[in-house]
Amino acid sequence: MLKLAGLEALVLTEQSNFVNIGERTNVTGSRAFLRMIKEGDFEAALAVAREQVEGGAQVIDINMDEGMIDGKAAMVRFLNLVAAEPDIARIPIMIDSSKWEIILAGLKCLQGKGIVNSISLKEGEATFIAQAKEIRRFGAAVIVMAFDENGQADSFERRIEICERSYRILVDQVGFPQDDIIFDPNIFPVATGMEEHANNALDFFRATKWIRSNLPGAHVSGGVSNVSFSFRGNNKVREAMHAAFLYHATANGMDMGIVNPSMLEVYSEIEPELLTRVEDVLLNRRPDATERLLEFAETVKGDVKQQTADLTWREQSVEKRLAHALIKGIVEFIDTDVEEARQQVERPIQVIEGPLMDGMNQVGDLFGSGQMFLPQVVKSARVMKKAVAYLLPYIEAEKDGKQQAAGKILLATVKGDVHDIGKNIVGVVLACNNYEIIDLGVMVAPQVIIQTAIEQNVDAIGLSGLITPSLDEMVHLAKEMERAGLTIPLLIGGATTSKVHTAVKIEAHYPSGAVIHVLDASRSVTVVESLLGTKKPAFLSALRTDYEKIRVHHAKHQAAKELLPLAQAQANALQLEFNAETMALPKQLGVQLHEPSIEELVPYIDWTPFFQTWDLHGKYPQILSDTVVGEAASKVFADAQQLLAQVIADQILQCKGVSGIFPANSVGDDIEIYDVQTKEVLHRQITLRQQTKKVAGQANMALADFIAPKISGLQDYIGAFVVTAGLGIEHYISDFDAKQDDYNSIMIKALADRLAEAFAEYLHAHVRKETWGYAPQENLENQALIAEKYRGIRPAPGYPACPDHLEKLGIFSLLDATKQIGVTLTESLAMWPAAAVSGWYFAHPDAKYFGLGKITQEQLEDVAKRKGENAADIERWYSSILV
Repeated sequence: MLKLAGLEALVLTEQSNFVNIGERTNVTGSRAFLRMIKEGDFEAALAVAREQVEGGAQVIDINMDEGMIDGKAAMVRFLNLVAAEPDIARIPIMIDSSKWEIILAGLKCLQGKGIVNSISLKEGEATFIAQAKEIRRFGAAVIVMAFDENGQADSFERRIEICERSYRILVDQVGFPQDDIIFDPNIFPVATGMEEHANNALDFFRATKWIRSNLPGAHVSGGVSNVSFSFRGNNKVREAMHAAFLYHATANGMDMGIVNPSMLEVYSEIEPELLTRVEDVLLNRRPDATERLLEFAETVKGDVKQQTADLTWREQSVEKRLAHALIKGIVEFIDTDVEEARQQVERPIQVIEGPLMDGMNQVGDLFGSGQMFLPQVVKSARVMKKAVAYLLPYIEAEKDGKQQAAGKILLATVKGDVHDIGKNIVGVVLACNNYEIIDLGVMVAPQVIIQTAIEQNVDAIGLSGLITPSLDEMVHLAKEMERAGLTIPLLIGGATTSKVHTAVKIEAHYPSGAVIHVLDASRSVTVVESLLGTKKPAFLSALRTDYEKIRVHHAKHQAAKELLPLAQAQANALQLEFNAETMALPKQLGVQLHEPSIEELVPYIDWTPFFQTWDLHGKYPQILSDTVVGEAASKVFADAQQLLAQVIADQILQCKGVSGIFPANSVGDDIEIYDVQTKEVLHRQITLRQQTKKVAGQANMALADFIAPKISGLQDYIGAFVVTAGLGIEHYISDFDAKQDDYNSIMIKALADRLAEAFAEYLHAHVRKETWGYAPQENLENQALIAEKYRGIRPAPGYPACPDHLEKLGIFSLLDATKQIGVTLTESLAMWPAAAVSGWYFAHPDAKYFGLGKITQEQLEDVAKRKGENAADIERWYSSILV
């Protein structure tokens, strides 16, 4: 069983039909494709690939071997563009090259599981084994040519000799999975007029049968078009030859082949006389077979078959066309269809209230029943927005032209916070359900939210926040809403929010209204409908009962937790060994700037959180084949690849980072960081210590435990970093917003976030292997990096081991990050651009991530003293962890 995959899986079993490998994206086999690549017309080249898929190709062969082009660069660029086209990228890719550096570059660009075409024994066993091991490391299948040190196999005997030798090396010495081995026993032209070529096809058939019978698991492929080279220019004959060749080759066990599916006749539909003459040649049935086929070829003409997209839905009524476009997210025909619908009603508003809302109601029903998923809904909203934008001038021309909304919702990201992806998705989902949305954006002050809510007479306020200081802003806003005498329901959402925090910390400060935690965007419609309709009294009664249970449980849980006095926790600190090995001497101290290309960061992306952004839950890549969300996940992933390719091509998003490694020592729970030259204290990092009582043998940890104590007399080191992938993003966002394209506006932010995290992963690897250099031989694949299988940690302020956002000030000061790379801190210490990551580097082999948990007022006062601050002035920064 051979398992391949693009965005979709392709499993080849004994019962599978022949797998067509599209050949037209090959510069050596298509002059038109070569011209496109030479001229840099990659859009046209992509169209060729799409035609192959639409024509029935299940794998596409990509070859860039031509002396006048940079094959490696062309391969990388084209594969990145293909990855962004879901209609193409859904099928596996075959990287076809005679140059190993091109194959290797291509492997780094592949998503899913592809095929390498090809390797052989022509350069000897050592090279063959080395290349096979590398291909296996990338997880690809491989085509092995029947070619050895003595040349290409041109007889039945040579074919099976080379294939058997190759198989035994791959299976016995390399440990290559036998099901991932595909042999190409060489398809040579027939009907050339040379007697030694008469058995070319017949020997291929015989060798194929032998391979399938004697080399377990192995598959057979070949370049089918080679057989008909003698008839170039006569498509009719070539189509017949390809079909007949495949008929006999598959009967003998050939299970895949490189063939242009749009240039392939159906075997049973070949004209009988033509078929007879073709098979006479292929099977070498008579000595004059070539002359007879040449004679017949002069009498037939033909053109390549053309494939067309399925547009049968365009034949339906305009109402059904609009519904189809909304459900499928198709924008191409929306202006035409909306205009047609407008001509059929008395007033333009009736198009919105009628067929468009009917279509959106279908979207809502499908979403609610789990048959559509969030990315699809956002695409539907894009179509709806474009339709409304088309109608708006006609509606405004009428004095009373106004659509009746289901309700008016104000949305805002709270003061000091710059993250808005979740908020924007909620806005789109609610807008799809006929709610009017007033979006105030990010970093919105409480007085602005309250004033706008009053002036606009909104039905509900939705607050979003990602960083922990945002929780305090939400509490503050609830207090201000109560003080202003409001009763407007308050919706709470965002990554750091929770039902427990809402019940325990926020609701008590807004008794006149209702405070509701919204878990994710998919729940927003149900919550708002319950708040604004007849269900409101029962909904709020049940909510308050639930929140009271949460508060009681929380109080009991907190009482059950025993927190140690600070001195006792410090006495149980983690005791580590510090020596030359655990305190590796950095190869380069001080501050460094980094500006990697986006292409360099893509391999480091952890895609699982990307899907969580879209309320699609599952681990990548398994989520793409999930029985429930797999289809939606595959589509949103394909759209992400398409936009990512655009980002790479346009080079608008800039990735900038700054890192530094400094001498350091711990002093109690603090870390002194020294100037590289003068050894003066540049910064004193204040770390927090776990106070929860531990079982015997477990330490109460603080990050300072991972740095050698100053009293030891040993010199240790610490690193810091700030990276961003969001510089330039506003250009994209404003462009998408101007086009009413919420889907891509959200998508670009989600991608920038993933690239920023990938940058942090990339830079940490660079530090481990080069700058600090304590792991120079490290060679981890991305999944191992995601699983943190490396030595050292990079805790970030605001996260469990280092929840103190104030520590960002030290990082930014040490690295001069704002001046160096343009990343700034808001008053709540959120980073701007939002797609940014900062943190510390600890290199001790026993350093590990941990959760701080709760701390007491005693530790808060101790921290304030060490910082030289008043405890009351900094308490708000610790409210989420303070008992």
